[in-house]
Amino acid sequence: MDTPEGSMVHGPKAMLQQLPSVDRLIRDPANAALLRAHGATFVTQAARALLQHTREALCAGEVPPPATDEAALSAALAARCQARLAPRLKTVLNLTGTVIHTNLGRAVLAPEVMLHVQATMTGSNNLEFDLASGRRGDRDSVVEDLLCEITGAQAATVVNNNAAAVLLTLAALAQGREAIVSRGEQVEIGGAFRMPDVMASAGAKMVEVGTTNRTHLTDYARAIGPETALLMKVHTSNYALQGFTASVSEAELAPLAHAHGLILATDLGSGSLVNMVDYGLPPEPTPQAMLAAGCDVVTFSGDKLLGGPQAGLIVGTREAITRIRQFPMKRALRVSKLPLAALEATLRLYLQPERLRRDLPTLRWLTRESADIRAMAEALCADFQEALAPHYTATVVALQSQIGSGSLPIDRLPSAGLALKPQGKQGQGRALAALAQALRALPQPVIGRVEDDRLLLDLRCLDDPAALRAQLPAVRAALLAQERAR
Repeated sequence: MDTPEGSMVHGPKAMLQQLPSVDRLIRDPANAALLRAHGATFVTQAARALLQHTREALCAGEVPPPATDEAALSAALAARCQARLAPRLKTVLNLTGTVIHTNLGRAVLAPEVMLHVQATMTGSNNLEFDLASGRRGDRDSVVEDLLCEITGAQAATVVNNNAAAVLLTLAALAQGREAIVSRGEQVEIGGAFRMPDVMASAGAKMVEVGTTNRTHLTDYARAIGPETALLMKVHTSNYALQGFTASVSEAELAPLAHAHGLILATDLGSGSLVNMVDYGLPPEPTPQAMLAAGCDVVTFSGDKLLGGPQAGLIVGTREAITRIRQFPMKRALRVSKLPLAALEATLRLYLQPERLRRDLPTLRWLTRESADIRAMAEALCADFQEALAPHYTATVVALQSQIGSGSLPIDRLPSAGLALKPQGKQGQGRALAALAQALRALPQPVIGRVEDDRLLLDLRCLDDPAALRAQLPAVRAALLAQERAR
């Protein structure tokens, strides 16, 4: 049967022939603003990719005819340019109930810290220049005095994260020799970071003592031999062992280590610089207490309970820190000027303890009163109910927050928030997924947690409810768009 003349005018072949060239598309007057804003190179690359995508979609029968005219292509080109330049790393509203959330960037830096970072990073700085002598300096000097003043250490150095701090300590102090550690402290943290693997990577021979649940001082004493370099303690911050247990404290181990001329090192992981009990929080060991107990080296994180940037902090005796600092691996693990500036400004906050709860976001959120959080939830509830009706309900609920990042794993903080629940019994899982997706797609994504067939928004880490309330119209529009698409 013959095909009537002109019937292919809207067919794939005809539409392919009607597509403009790259040059013609970018020179369309509608794209003049794009060229001025981004330059010809970027816009040309985007136009080439758009036209290639359109050709492939036409051949697959996926593009309707109106989407191939020049006005539609110009709009698509503008959208593609905008999407390509949109940052992958965005600020989000952490409403998960986990204050120090590894997947959401851990500790949030204080505004005062960010001002110092901005001022330091937008010009040259004295990273390794001694202003007093006019000679080359040491970047550790930026924070060493602060760390020593706060912790009571004789010396301090900094590397790029706490895993590096542990690795460097073991390599510098026990490479080719034995490091004794309790079997119950051979932890694995996120990313399959295992203490036995770290010791092997550092070139130290791990000697296990005790059992999974009970280790005694005599176990360490019997294991010490001529090849022993150090005794290692590891704070089991990401799990809790309960029941018939026993462990040896740093204060008990220090005399044994020093009597044999050995180094006592302890890895605290989270590394709080304040007594958490003073702020109404569960106890957590501090570097100050470990040094006072006789530890020669203490390692801990900068971006957990300390509330600063990612960094691995190493404090201890002058002899031990000098050996660590002079070890060749140190240069490969050193911090750059940006986190060092953030760390310095964060540590300065600790010099003013009366202001710390106000100025340090991590500590402020951990110590928020549940009554204040509930009041915020009650003020937001009606707005959520209006935005999500009629397919979801919003109610104020009591919740339990957690500190996060392996800190105090079994302790919970009384909190409050909103429970968003789909109406009806059918398709609740799909409805919750759709709502969570709509919240994640907001200009400032909102991240909650799904639990008991509800999407829970814990408001502990929300300082300003206006940031959430302003996005509710966009949530409603996204849900309506999802409904139309179905």
